Amino acid sequence: MVAWTDEERAAIQGVFAKLDYESVGLESLTRCLVVYPWTRRYFGGFGNLFNAEAIMANPNVAAHGVVVLQGLEKALKNMDDIKNTYASLSELHSLKLQVDPGNFQLLGDCLTVVIATRLRTEFTPYIQAAWQKFLSVVVSALSRQYH
Repeated sequence: MVAWTDEERAAIQGVFAKLDYESVGLESLTRCLVVYPWTRRYFGGFGNLFNAEAIMANPNVAAHGVVVLQGLEKALKNMDDIKNTYASLSELHSLKLQVDPGNFQLLGDCLTVVIATRLRTEFTPYIQAAWQKFLSVVVSALSRQYH
């Protein structure tokens, strides 16, 4: 189990409070699909993903970006039990979707870049450290089924 300080919890909650799920989700997933084009193979049913413009305009990408952020919000609401909270999601991604677990980290990194560019100076080193800790726990929980 991960130990969270009250300050870390507040920092992570503060980041979530400032997120516009539609735009941040779309931009983060788009960034991942453009920068790491091999990740597109998991989204074959999403339609046109041939270039950055098509990805940005794709409503399925936008919708999934929101789903990702809602999933992270579920972890936020269950910070003391993220591993069990994500058990079925880990199973889905590993067994049914067969997503390479390294892709969770890539998407988390893309999300962090988007958040940092939006929050700018509000994304202090302390807040970034708490955010990275949170994402590390989420990635570990999502990757659990693979071990």
